[in-house]
Amino acid sequence: MARTTLSTSDERRTATVDAAIAAFADAGYHGTTVADVAKRAGISPAYVFKLYSSKGAVFVAALDRCFDLVVAALEHGVESTVDHSPEGVLDAMGLAYAELIADRDLLMLQVHAQSATDVAEIRAALRRGYERVTEFAGSRSGATPEQVQRFLSFGQLCHLVATLGIDESHGGWERVVAAGIRHPAASDRP
Repeated sequence: MARTTLSTSDERRTATVDAAIAAFADAGYHGTTVADVAKRAGISPAYVFKLYSSKGAVFVAALDRCFDLVVAALEHGVESTVDHSPEGVLDAMGLAYAELIADRDLLMLQVHAQSATDVAEIRAALRRGYERVTEFAGSRSGATPEQVQRFLSFGQLCHLVATLGIDESHGGWERVVAAGIRHPAASDRP
């Protein structure tokens, strides 16, 4: 099979999206400039604008990539499970997702996206992403809508546990919130 060679533009677009994920994860949409993304990508802000029409378009490209990675992780969970019941498949998806968001940039990008829904194109991209995840989880697991809702709700709780850095060992309210949840740190990954 012949290898496809990426053009400089394609390579820079990929590098820009990777840089955007990291930059927006650090400071959020409102706290990040196109110059911040460009600096991380090793290109000029003008070149970013050649690739993307606006800062919002760069953020949306980063968020779309994030959801591509989320769906791929969920697919990995489906493929790796031995329990093919709806609950077993959803559990495997959840474990694969927890491994994915051990990459704090992907976790924080999603958190920052939720805080930037005042920007219409970000709100639309976030809705598209959650639509993809919801439909994938339902169709691949065979779960009921209620089971899928619990799966998504538990995922949001996992986001809270991970962003606050809490676990059951803390006691008190943290024990209640984090009960049964273990979020792997990046250092726990193989």
